[in-house]
Amino acid sequence: MKKTVIAYLHTHWDREWYREFEVFRLRLLRVFDNILKLLETNKIPSFYFDGQVGALLDYLEIRPEKEKLIRKFIEEKKLFIGPFYTLIDEFLTDKTVFEKNLEIGLKIAKDFGCTDFIGYFADTFGHSKNVPQILKKFGIDKCIVWRGCGDIPSEFTFNGINTVNLIRGYFMDIFSAPMTIEQKAEWLKGNLDKIAAKSKDYLLLPIGADHLGVEPDITEQINKVNSLLKDYEIKLSNPFEYFELVENNFKQFEWNDELRDNSLTFILQGSYSARMKLKQYNVKCTYLLEQTDKLQKKYGSQYDAIIEYAYKLLLKNQAHDGIYGCSTDLVHRENITRYEKIIQIANTIIEELRLKYNFKTPVMDTKELIPEYKVISKHFGVENSLLYDTQKIPVTEDFTDIYTLKYCPAVKPEINCEVKNGKIYIVPIAKGGRAACSGGISMEFVRFQDDGDTYNFGAVEDDKGEKAEIYSFKNNIIKTSFFDVHVELQGELVNFKIEWDNKLKNKLWQVKFNLKSPVTETFSEDLNTIIRREFDPSYDMRKHLPKTRGIEVKTNFAPMQRYVGAQGFGIITKGLTEYEVKEKSLLITLLRSTGIISNPKNPSRSTPAGPPIEVPDAQQLGCNCAEFSVGFFEPENYQKYIDKVFPPII
Repeated sequence: MKKTVIAYLHTHWDREWYREFEVFRLRLLRVFDNILKLLETNKIPSFYFDGQVGALLDYLEIRPEKEKLIRKFIEEKKLFIGPFYTLIDEFLTDKTVFEKNLEIGLKIAKDFGCTDFIGYFADTFGHSKNVPQILKKFGIDKCIVWRGCGDIPSEFTFNGINTVNLIRGYFMDIFSAPMTIEQKAEWLKGNLDKIAAKSKDYLLLPIGADHLGVEPDITEQINKVNSLLKDYEIKLSNPFEYFELVENNFKQFEWNDELRDNSLTFILQGSYSARMKLKQYNVKCTYLLEQTDKLQKKYGSQYDAIIEYAYKLLLKNQAHDGIYGCSTDLVHRENITRYEKIIQIANTIIEELRLKYNFKTPVMDTKELIPEYKVISKHFGVENSLLYDTQKIPVTEDFTDIYTLKYCPAVKPEINCEVKNGKIYIVPIAKGGRAACSGGISMEFVRFQDDGDTYNFGAVEDDKGEKAEIYSFKNNIIKTSFFDVHVELQGELVNFKIEWDNKLKNKLWQVKFNLKSPVTETFSEDLNTIIRREFDPSYDMRKHLPKTRGIEVKTNFAPMQRYVGAQGFGIITKGLTEYEVKEKSLLITLLRSTGIISNPKNPSRSTPAGPPIEVPDAQQLGCNCAEFSVGFFEPENYQKYIDKVFPPII
């Protein structure tokens, strides 16, 4: 008896990637015009619009006359949209923004009449263990995943949610390929055999690919292929029918951890350090928007509409190819423009509320110096009390020196930074004010060659790296052969800020913390909770670089949000979102520079992951900045230290 293959038509829509947003939108018009025509003429039964509403809104902005027809197809369950606003990454997004993505996406999808939703993660680069609980919070009990799954069945329970693993991925463009029906049937059989090996009576087959339209004769092609397949019968339907058919299979296999196994699928984890400036912008904007929203709700929620607009800007930047940093230079320049808009909106709302309700914020612009605030910069401008007064306009005489101040109360240092014998040490201060000889760790700055791309760090097999020489430590500045490091002792933390003019291409820059024992486990922030990861500290990726096609090397790199720690030592960063474990050391990536989206000769990945487009901006030449704070604390106390680095405004 033939097994039934439930196939669904889709297109995976990156708003911007190897082409810019407006270029892709013009393609979207052609693709979706055709899909609506196929639905209208009953040539296809339904279409799954990639688990997001953003692409639909981009389409309707140009084709508003199609809205009535779209609503009709949604009501008839021929078109499925949502639940997300955009398809964002799961590891670089904090919980509040992830929930905003669902909140905004569901509101729009439900307004259009959609009632059926799946947590759809067909192309995100691995899956956070904390996502299922957020989906449940919004009433979503289904999930589809692919990358990072490893050798697990098609149907399983992922941290309490019924989940489908797309064994062969979402990228099935076979019906658009220049092949005969016989060749297509043979190709499909090979893939269906592999899906069947991990499935039971029913198989799920996505039909579509990145930015791909539906073939006008897709139904006829499938009928012809079915006549040639001996073991399978393809039925055009939707993923919701599949979930109903396999309902009893999910409990037979449970997975209660994250999904980051790259043995069968690429998880492209170098994207967590590509274009580090984007990650820094993202963390800053996330913090500012969350604080702005909390602050304005305290005083009446009069800014709700503009804050939702700002969150939409942020979510557009968090669409996965955007936040990953693996798009064209023009795409990421537009990302930065959006981030700057978010900062403008958030700072303006905070300042308007401060002036109205007379409270202090961690950072303020003023022409007067304030006790416990230190000057971090000065510019020639106008006081905000005049700038935000709608009944006045500033004139030439109003311009004066304006100080940007940061709240820095006098706090007795509890740990110290020392330089001895050309090495940097972080040392707890014992009672009596003297530095303790035990309990400290050393740190250093290292640099390696990177022959990779925006998707993967390209390790060089025999590269031993370079280590920065430490020249001096005076006036809170450590001078090294790489850059100058500004040091601030602040109670239980030591804060570091590095600003340097990068003139080197294809390099990985890291700060290395040398702990007491081999690092077998880490604790890091993931969707605003702490997760534990296990590591083999002796593993060396350079000894396992792939020699055959289709392999992505396993690494000891991992994504983080604001915190990572091990052995009672913690690191909090401002937008440094990748760490590595190596023997007794924990390393944080400061910068990773590369000049190509996908390098076909990347030594760490033996098959291309995208187009080989040159992207000079990804080298991040010129001014760069890295900020992080360190201290001795356990992971369960990390929020206390997060609040010191990212102080709540209220």
